[in-house]
Amino acid sequence: MKKKLTVAEMIASDSSHEEEEDEAPLKAKRSKPGEAEEGEPVCRPVKLSRNDLYRPPTVEELNQLKEAESLFHCSLLKMQMEELLKEVTLSERRKQQIDSFIQTVTTLLQAVPDSPEVEVSDLSWLSSAVKIPFLPVPKTTKGKFHMAPPASVDLIGSYPLGTCSKPRIMVDLAVTIPADVLHPKDAVNQRYPRKRALYLAGLAQYLTSSSDIGTMRYSCLHGNRLRPVLLLTPPDTSSFTVRVHACPPPGFFKPSRFHPQRNNIRTEWYTGLQTSQSESSEPPTPHYNSSVLGDLLPRAHLQFLSAVSSQCPAFADGVALLKVWLRQRELDQGTGCFNGFLASMLLAYLLTTHRISNTMTAYQLLRNSLNFLASTDLTVNGISLAKDPDSTAPSLAEFHNGFQVVFIDPSGHLNMCADMTACTYKQLQHEASVSMQFWDNPTVDGFHSLLMTPKPMIRTSDHVFQLCELVKLQSSCKKLNLLSELMDHSGNYVHTVLPFLLSLLQRGLGQRIHLLTHSLTPDPEWSVDSEAPKHKAQPPLSFGLLLRPELAASVLERGPPADSPKAAEFRQLWGPRSELRRFQDGAITEAVLWDGESMCQKRLVPKQIIAHLLQLHADIPESCVRYVGAMVDDVIKTGSEVSSTGEEESLLVVQSYDDLSRKLWRLEGLPLSITAVQGAHPALRYTQVFPPLPLKLDYSFFEREKISRSLVPKEGKPCPAYITPITVICHMEGSGKWPHDRLAIRHIRTAFHIRLGELLKNDHNYTCRPCPTHLDVWKGGLVFRIQVAYHREPQVLRESVNAEGLLVVRDNEEAQALEMATIHKPLLTSTLHGLQQEHPCFGAVCRLVKRWLAAQLFSDDITEDSADLLVASLFLQPAPFTPPGSPQVGFLRFLHLLSSFDWRNNPLVVNLNNQLTAADYTEIKNDFMASRESLPVMFIATPKDKKVSMWTKRAPSVQMLQRVVMVAAESLKVLEHQLMDGSQIQDVRVVMRPPLDVYDVLIHLNPKQVPLLSQAVDPPAVNFSRGVTTGSVAQSGGALPVIDYNPVSLYLTELREAFGDLALFFCDPYGGTVIAVLWKPKAFISMPFKTSQVSARSVEVTGEEVKTVPNVEAILEDFRIMGEGLVKSVEARTEKWSF
Repeated sequence: MKKKLTVAEMIASDSSHEEEEDEAPLKAKRSKPGEAEEGEPVCRPVKLSRNDLYRPPTVEELNQLKEAESLFHCSLLKMQMEELLKEVTLSERRKQQIDSFIQTVTTLLQAVPDSPEVEVSDLSWLSSAVKIPFLPVPKTTKGKFHMAPPASVDLIGSYPLGTCSKPRIMVDLAVTIPADVLHPKDAVNQRYPRKRALYLAGLAQYLTSSSDIGTMRYSCLHGNRLRPVLLLTPPDTSSFTVRVHACPPPGFFKPSRFHPQRNNIRTEWYTGLQTSQSESSEPPTPHYNSSVLGDLLPRAHLQFLSAVSSQCPAFADGVALLKVWLRQRELDQGTGCFNGFLASMLLAYLLTTHRISNTMTAYQLLRNSLNFLASTDLTVNGISLAKDPDSTAPSLAEFHNGFQVVFIDPSGHLNMCADMTACTYKQLQHEASVSMQFWDNPTVDGFHSLLMTPKPMIRTSDHVFQLCELVKLQSSCKKLNLLSELMDHSGNYVHTVLPFLLSLLQRGLGQRIHLLTHSLTPDPEWSVDSEAPKHKAQPPLSFGLLLRPELAASVLERGPPADSPKAAEFRQLWGPRSELRRFQDGAITEAVLWDGESMCQKRLVPKQIIAHLLQLHADIPESCVRYVGAMVDDVIKTGSEVSSTGEEESLLVVQSYDDLSRKLWRLEGLPLSITAVQGAHPALRYTQVFPPLPLKLDYSFFEREKISRSLVPKEGKPCPAYITPITVICHMEGSGKWPHDRLAIRHIRTAFHIRLGELLKNDHNYTCRPCPTHLDVWKGGLVFRIQVAYHREPQVLRESVNAEGLLVVRDNEEAQALEMATIHKPLLTSTLHGLQQEHPCFGAVCRLVKRWLAAQLFSDDITEDSADLLVASLFLQPAPFTPPGSPQVGFLRFLHLLSSFDWRNNPLVVNLNNQLTAADYTEIKNDFMASRESLPVMFIATPKDKKVSMWTKRAPSVQMLQRVVMVAAESLKVLEHQLMDGSQIQDVRVVMRPPLDVYDVLIHLNPKQVPLLSQAVDPPAVNFSRGVTTGSVAQSGGALPVIDYNPVSLYLTELREAFGDLALFFCDPYGGTVIAVLWKPKAFISMPFKTSQVSARSVEVTGEEVKTVPNVEAILEDFRIMGEGLVKSVEARTEKWSF
């Protein structure tokens, strides 16, 4: 099986190879006593005395045991946590490297030369090799500037606090700008941010000449363009980065100057137009104010956190776990993220308000933090770390007026969540509450799902859409009249307009969604010799929707009554789409009707809503909205007029079956009564890839067969349309009249088939054809295959009489197959039918999954039932996600499950109907571990099958499962990349096209004789007439066509029977025109000559020995002869053979 990843690899691709090199010297080598070099320690086993071995545990050990018992579901979780913390904490060697590089950088920075004083806009002192990390909008501002050595260089942030963790090791260095470079009025009109950027450029210019610095780039602190930083890496390693911040001297500006309701950007300066506004009537600039204020306080924050963390031994570990949790959810980086600094401040808040105690473990700190986040809404009730703020500090209400999320720092003046949108906080809250549910569920592996599973947006949200041409958001600012907000965000129109777009979409989507999320713009990085990137240069903004399946697809948006005061508001929101409608209950209300006939069109109603609202209110044309909610669904779409993904067709089949079932129950004249009618076909649980369609036959295509009067296609016609028999199991009541002989039972069953056929013909005029094993009923263009079952028959098959005349009961394959067909399959079908009622997109996910398995030629290895169970597990145990709300996200999660699940060491438990308890889970796991070697390689346990995994008993083999895992991982990578990257060629079918270069022989089939050709991944432009016409189908009567006739599957069966010991055969059952052949590795081993084993072999004589080897030319000729009329050509890839 695949190699298990270490914890850090799973968290992110760390520079783990460097870590290994670093750690190597710490591990003492073991060598022979004589070989030890001088001074080198030698490791020898320690011998413990008997007293030491049996010494009672110490108080500390007892405490640890008690803690493991009371806090964790199991001691394994405690060990996993400890292992994770070891992986993310910095090694001593790494710390030494960082300290030495910091020393070098500090020495260099203190030697920065002075430069003469010039105007801020005069850049003559700066060489052309270094640019300023700032977008000057507007172009000029007042002020003088000169370079001077920093007043001080200090470590700030996570590294001195001890909370710095892998894999992104960032070490923050604060460089204090000398007081004489700045002016007390620099807080106004971006003067301070521009001087700060100039100072950084001056440092970069000086450092370019030094060989002690490896690479040097600019970036922005959490995407804030007013706070550029300089990134430095050492020349010999890129495993950590030093981030240089330029800060004003402590206390240089008065904090009260940056009150969220004060203005520090003048409209006249920003617009260049004369205005008569006084300073008091200027709009407030809370975001600009918090950007400048943020530079004043990092040292104070470090002192505060150091004081708090020194009281709590597990503080650093708690922060590390919280960072891992945030990282897996993509919430820890970018503009408005919940970064490591906020995680530390949150823990500090919980400690200072005594919501958690100083003696708690890291795991308890994590749980309590998540519990607090889940239960506290900072968008409504902000929290503050300020114990006794001064009189000039703003109130919480004033902070709430200026910002969406409020978390005040210890000074009482700075909102640390200034850039966070309410949607991001709601996402954080949602993730925390979902995580808490999973932690408390003993049947979920909380550690693995919550700390080790990444949750990218495309796999978390049901629908995703992107705004592509961000430059169009400038016109949105104009349309929404956001000049004062644009000044506040210093011209960053993307972040100015984002909160307004989010609240607009939230209003429009309303009850259809649980949650609206958006991607956090990554911090831009650029080289010191290039200009700062424009706002439009950032990647597209992505938005994720978590849908409410029961409401999301509704085509009607019903508004308030026409005479209600809210009607005007409704009309304003929906514009021309809103119209007055009268409903059946007599109410006349405003309403909006969206387009959508089939379920797959209704699923895209949110797309119509989003496109309409963005165009109407924000001037964003539909061409800029790239909606990736249902791109993958195309591969299972059918229908020319109204496209459908199978929901409506499945419903028709189920309704027709229900009708037949009622009619069977009502039949009179049977010697025994019917006790149960059960469906046993994927179409009856909504999971058939292409559900059977009612067919109207074109009689001119066929001729009548003389004896049974059935329809047979005329000579020279293409293969007729494939007609699926839908299996129905009909249980008859037990009675003493049933015989105890297997053959006699079969005869009785056949008699029942004949009698049922006669009654259905007489009562309902259905055309029926009875057979020994089943009865085919032609009803409304569909064929139902009724199989009569007797509940004691499997037991009779197990009984036999031995030579002594004793009754012996032995399990055998025949009895198992009969039980599977008459008991297990109907039960699975009814259970999954129930799951479809609960989760409307379950069937569509199954259809997508099985289409992929078939297209990649795996449908014989992962059977229909196994695939349905795998998909069911995504809905029943979705941790760390919520159950899929769209087919596409379900399909992506299926690929992830298949490629990342540890099949070797774990059973996949599918808790159907929630029947399994925590004790059952433990029992399944223990039984699995005890008899792992004898169990199937893919083990799926269900409430009715805890020990055997009957659905995967025969397949897949180890080799095939490895192949499936590999192809699933690659498909997931390609597909997610395509869906999220609009610049790619958009062709999602690429994951459905199998790589054929790994096979040895390809048998190409004649498309004319492939009945399901129209279902191929890439269907041909020209199709053949298959004896079917359009029009309404008669409900009863009519001649019976050829049923279940598919030359491709019949040919495959013959090939496997004849050559199954030499080769494996693969084909896509849905319109595949290629059969791929793979020789078995042992097929070409020469064997001693035996007359019983000469089929398809040629004889070789060497001296006395006579051996036989496979005769490949003859085998290929046999392929051709056996498939005459069906096989077009046989392509042998000779270079792949090994004789």
